[in-house]
Amino acid sequence: MSFVDEFSRSVDDGLKLAKRIYTSSKDQRPTAAPPRQPSPMERSTESFLPTAPMVYAVISDPGIVDNPDIPSYQPYVYGRCDPPALIPLQMKEVELEMECVLDTVFVTMRGRWWIHCVTRSRSCECRIVVPMGEQGSILGVEVEVGKVSFGTEVVDLADERINHSKSEGGGFVKPQMFYLPVPEANGGSDIFATIKWSQKLLYDDEGQFTVHIPFNFPTYANAPSKIFVKREKIKLTLNAGIGKEVLLRGTSHALKEKARQGEKMIFVYDEAVENWPTKDFNFSYCLHSADVFGGLLLQSPSVHDYDQRDMFCLFLLPGNNKKRKVFKREVVFLIDTSGSMQRKPIESVKHAVFSSLLELTDQDFFNIVSFSDDVCSFSTCLVPATEEMVESANQWMGTNLVTKGGTNISRPLNEVMESLANTKGSIPHIFLITDGSVEDERAICANIRTQITNTKSISPRISTFGIGLFCNHYFLRMLASIGRGHYDAAYDPDSIETRMKAWIRRASHTTLANLTIDAFNNLDDSEFEVYPQSIPDISAGCITCMFGRYKGKLPTSVKAKGCLADLSAIELDLKVEHVKDMQLEKVFAKQHIDFLTAQAWIYENKQLENKITKLSIQNSIPSEYTRMIMARKNSVEVDTTKAKKQGLNKRTDPNERLPIIIHGLAIGFGNIIATQENTPTGFSELKPPEALEVMFTKAAGCCSSAADCCCCMCLIRGCSRINDQCFIVFTQLCTALACLGCVECCSAVCCNNGDS
Repeated sequence: MSFVDEFSRSVDDGLKLAKRIYTSSKDQRPTAAPPRQPSPMERSTESFLPTAPMVYAVISDPGIVDNPDIPSYQPYVYGRCDPPALIPLQMKEVELEMECVLDTVFVTMRGRWWIHCVTRSRSCECRIVVPMGEQGSILGVEVEVGKVSFGTEVVDLADERINHSKSEGGGFVKPQMFYLPVPEANGGSDIFATIKWSQKLLYDDEGQFTVHIPFNFPTYANAPSKIFVKREKIKLTLNAGIGKEVLLRGTSHALKEKARQGEKMIFVYDEAVENWPTKDFNFSYCLHSADVFGGLLLQSPSVHDYDQRDMFCLFLLPGNNKKRKVFKREVVFLIDTSGSMQRKPIESVKHAVFSSLLELTDQDFFNIVSFSDDVCSFSTCLVPATEEMVESANQWMGTNLVTKGGTNISRPLNEVMESLANTKGSIPHIFLITDGSVEDERAICANIRTQITNTKSISPRISTFGIGLFCNHYFLRMLASIGRGHYDAAYDPDSIETRMKAWIRRASHTTLANLTIDAFNNLDDSEFEVYPQSIPDISAGCITCMFGRYKGKLPTSVKAKGCLADLSAIELDLKVEHVKDMQLEKVFAKQHIDFLTAQAWIYENKQLENKITKLSIQNSIPSEYTRMIMARKNSVEVDTTKAKKQGLNKRTDPNERLPIIIHGLAIGFGNIIATQENTPTGFSELKPPEALEVMFTKAAGCCSSAADCCCCMCLIRGCSRINDQCFIVFTQLCTALACLGCVECCSAVCCNNGDS
């Protein structure tokens, strides 16, 4: 059972348990309607996944479920929930605050939840679940329960707290859905949580930016309106930072403009509501421009910044000029068909490639190459993207894209690069799709860099797409950077097709290529740093942003030179502006860390690893060389004299104050062994070998504790600890022994009859 299925099953069980909770002691009827569960036709794993930040009570003992204020005195429930049930908590307050800066939105949500489902004499663990938008990255969580507060912190791998922390912690339920455990909380108490994360703004072909925040609360998150007055508070700060007129397109909530501070626009929404919102938050706007435009933003470092070089941000937007021609395309799809790509991954790839072929014109050319141990091509050369050829390619994929064998990327990639080396009048694109890692990844990057350097015409653009966790995503990111292409990934089997379509469209609709900026050539190379190292092409519906550090002076006006689709030259005047109220390092911190990690991997550079560690801790963004932990910030100490009189230890639980490591925030550098063994594509975090020992140890402890006492009550509780599969095995064993006993009895009777 996958983690998503287990989570959904636990929420389903929790909603059933929640029916035991009553809020009226007179007629024993609930004052509010019980939580509505999906009908059998609606029921699916997705129906129980949260569509807004939620907090759940983790219930292992169903006997503790009751109204904390008015006991219902219902019959006691024996047994335990395995896995624990998750009861959604009722929310008292919510406040959403957003700040849009360039292509990123920073989100802060504050909420207060009430543990309405646990009697006051008992306590339970809780779980915070946060669904995020496009490329969401958690920045921090602060929780307050009673007089105790907890918070997340990014620490170095050498931190002593990591070695002494609990092995279990938070992570991801699924991609873009973060969860975090909250230690024991008493029934009837309030949980105050402040959750911070960042995500990318959506940008389409019309030049429209969209802020999309999951903010759709289920009906069972509503506390009774007679008890709590609900207020929904939303604040959005728009800081485009580009110097263009902002045109508002639409919003899901009735926002009102409160103030303007320079280029900043502040919108607010504050209303009393009967129920929490049942729709996501959306806010759309565009920047008025009929053609390609951009700028260069400069900023001095803060006093606390470990890197005291000046920062710059180069941004280029394609605008909404529909008359701008797209480069003629020569496209080669390089598809991994190793044994690990079986079932869902390969089928999703086929559908995405076919959909992308339908978007090509008769003037474009394409080919499809599959690779595993061998290489197989749809055609010996590029063919025109006519309707007949596209349909023929679709049939070929259905017949020939069969998953078998290992993974060999070097040979097919070199062959395709050689075939596209002398292309003229168009931009050749190589789309590499794989789910595995290979041993010669560094050699592949070095070889491709050499080939691109020696190419006299327009070099092939290499875009890479990683599927699952077994491929080395930093190798794919570096290869795409060298090839001036685009990188993307799918960590969820259901998102492969959708993300691939968007990735291919983003990379292939090029309107401006071979961009250069002469002003950078006058800077000291030893003090100049930029990511990505080559300026990507400008594509329709895609924002181009670069971030870097420098020492020296840049001119007041900068020109960007490039090549249009008709191969004519073009110059763009970029406005240079010094900004103070925009934290550039914060905006590009995640992108900066990812590019540095790819460089540290390819060059095996320890100094870069140390630099990543500092950058990660400074911006509270976990990396491959740091970890995020959940630690207790403060607590009320037990009075020593009182504790001695009562015979209590000051710390009854040795793990009470230990931090919790949050897993799943680092993706690693691939898994060559899993690739070589053709292990099916991994979409979830693998359990370490020592986890198996822990599992067997716990199983042995459960069996021994179940047999410690033979009274009826202990027997019932002991049997409740045995899972379904184990119970079935014991039942079958007892049946077999009973049958064996019957056979022996029959044999004895027959023998006795014979003797008589």
